[in-house]
Amino acid sequence: MEQTSSIAEADRQSIDAFIERVWSEDGLASRTLDAYRSDLEGLATWLAARGSDLRHARREDLSAYHGSQPAAVRSMARRQSAFRRYFGWLARQEGGVEDPTLLIERPRTPRSLPKALAEREIEGLLQAPDTGTTLGLRDRAMLELMYASGLRVSELVELPLAGLNLRQGVLRVTGKGGKDRLVPVGEVALEHIQAYLAQARPILAKGRQPVALFLSKRGEGMTRQMFWTLVKRHALSVGIVGKRISPHVLRHSFATHLLNHGADLRALQMLLGHSALSTTQIYTLVAKEGLKRLHAQHHPRG
Repeated sequence: MEQTSSIAEADRQSIDAFIERVWSEDGLASRTLDAYRSDLEGLATWLAARGSDLRHARREDLSAYHGSQPAAVRSMARRQSAFRRYFGWLARQEGGVEDPTLLIERPRTPRSLPKALAEREIEGLLQAPDTGTTLGLRDRAMLELMYASGLRVSELVELPLAGLNLRQGVLRVTGKGGKDRLVPVGEVALEHIQAYLAQARPILAKGRQPVALFLSKRGEGMTRQMFWTLVKRHALSVGIVGKRISPHVLRHSFATHLLNHGADLRALQMLLGHSALSTTQIYTLVAKEGLKRLHAQHHPRG
């Protein structure tokens, strides 16, 4: 293979597709996306100069690259996160591509806690859509359901109409690994979903019978990107600024607020669809941090 220091066009297109994917799915901040792109382009350039590319990268290549590009612990952790996410995605997208990050040890960094909105901020966000409009009814129903049930954004937008049982007030959700779980909805969310089904969905469906519960203006299922955009827009409209706003923040808020009000950790694990309790336990730390702040703010000897 010819030695070159430029990025192969196939690698550039692959990086673009990956960045688009994580932006629409996770709603990462633009600076994080820029950092991920820079990390991946740096690796691709380094590989190209050695006659290789991202699809043929080996564990030894990544180790050598890390050794040649010293960085602070947090920058190294972010770089490895970008590589793990990219190569995991690439391996799922293309058969025959092996993930070279699987056996690379992760740098130890201070554990970051999930970011949740305060209950008053959630209340403002939920009331932001104009329910006098078709799209406002849809947006309100989606936001209420997201917060009431703690769904992943992919679970929300892919939820079929048949997955909703209005009489029992539950959803049948297909989560990671194709595992189904039943999730309660809650009376307030049900009311807004029923209003959407009666007044908005028939208009959006345009006489057709789409499978998806929530529909776009074109009468098709919503996408992660569409929902991320509407969450961001409604948050800004009620003055929620200076915080990273994404659909996942609603899921974090759902879990944190349940624990704050005495929910059982095992029950929360089932509601969130976590396969391991250790994944759910991070929210106990969030709740403890909130109690510490409350104590420091209001106790006379805080």
